Amino acid sequence: MIFKAVRDGKPYPEHGLSLKEWAEIPPRPVRLDQLITTKRELGLDRLLADDSTFYGDLFPHVVRFQDALYLEDGVHRALRAALQQRTTIHARVLEL
Repeated sequence: MIFKAVRDGKPYPEHGLSLKEWAEIPPRPVRLDQLITTKRELGLDRLLADDSTFYGDLFPHVVRFQDALYLEDGVHRALRAALQQRTTIHARVLEL
């Protein structure tokens, strides 16, 4: 299994962080098998795009809430890492 679980939606309260505030959080390694996704579907075009990070953050966004790690943004990057046989990714982790 690639991820710990797949959800449809966020179980944590809205944090309201802007992209600039996310960028202030230093990335750290996170194991893919500890992540719970907050999106059930992923567009294949986003997964295969060469410029998938052109308009967004280079690092996925993860929210730690009640001892669980929720992958809020960057599912396509995490899945791409898994397809490359990697078990970890570098992500920005917000502690709630």
